[in-house]
Amino acid sequence: MRNLSRCHVEEFVLVGFPTSRPFQALLFVFFFAIYLLTLLENVLIVSTIWLTPSLHRPMYFFLGHLSFLELWYINVTIPRLLGAFLTQDSRVSYGGCMTQLYFFIALACTECVLLAVMAYDRYLAICEPLRYPSLMPPRLATRLAAASWGSGFFSSMMKLLFISRLSYCGPNIINHFFCDISPLLNLTCSDKEQAELVDFLLALVMILLPLVAVVSSYAAIIVAILRIPTAQGRHKAFSTCTSHLAVVVIYYSSTLFTYARPRAMYTFNYNKIISVLYTVIVPFLNPAIYCLRNKEVKDAFRKTVLGRCHHPREGPD
Repeated sequence: MRNLSRCHVEEFVLVGFPTSRPFQALLFVFFFAIYLLTLLENVLIVSTIWLTPSLHRPMYFFLGHLSFLELWYINVTIPRLLGAFLTQDSRVSYGGCMTQLYFFIALACTECVLLAVMAYDRYLAICEPLRYPSLMPPRLATRLAAASWGSGFFSSMMKLLFISRLSYCGPNIINHFFCDISPLLNLTCSDKEQAELVDFLLALVMILLPLVAVVSSYAAIIVAILRIPTAQGRHKAFSTCTSHLAVVVIYYSSTLFTYARPRAMYTFNYNKIISVLYTVIVPFLNPAIYCLRNKEVKDAFRKTVLGRCHHPREGPD
């Protein structure tokens, strides 16, 4: 530690989950199974949307982007979590830590904006059904998806620009299973007020503004649905956005709790537990919710998977 205090830290030690070895092995098997299932779910969604012409519409175009984002997201975070169960602590270089932090922030911000874009798409489909094809043409859908990715990666670049300029002199122990903003800022030996301010302002822009867009879209959707005279019509209209609404509630509840939880909780290991929720459980639930709640996606799954399995038998001998 004396040597670390005299020079710039070149690596960080990530403290995982210090429990008994049998329990760590059990957790490793459990989360590895979730990891494989999440990979399978999202790969199936992306491939099904790509191979099914009837799903080449803005709603499923955005869903395909969300699933692709989840694939990237879990490969940034879950391998670190699995490594935390294999060893009591693991080491990551300074550059590796900053790279992992950059992609983690970028993908999280992109998901916030993409969920807002999907809410706006549902608003147009329900509130402006006759004008929907002209209001949401494929070119606009592509631009909105590109804007979601671009804003997320730009926001992450701005955050990392200020975080990477800070000095880290030691200690180099991060009480987490991956490099996150708060644990890193707690280790800096230089003035971190500017970096914290930039992180706070960008969090407002990338989290609260998309949340306002989501709430506004669904407020208009609810008003439009209540004006439908028949119960069957109201149910049919609302069923087109229940999957997205469930994903929004799960994602934003975990994200906002991460940023807004009381300071006292930082004295315990609750931050690691909450991180498991939004880095593992949320990506696992998202594709399952869309598959279970969306009839078109389920039918496309059957045609893509089962239909292709039976296709050779239907051909001539």
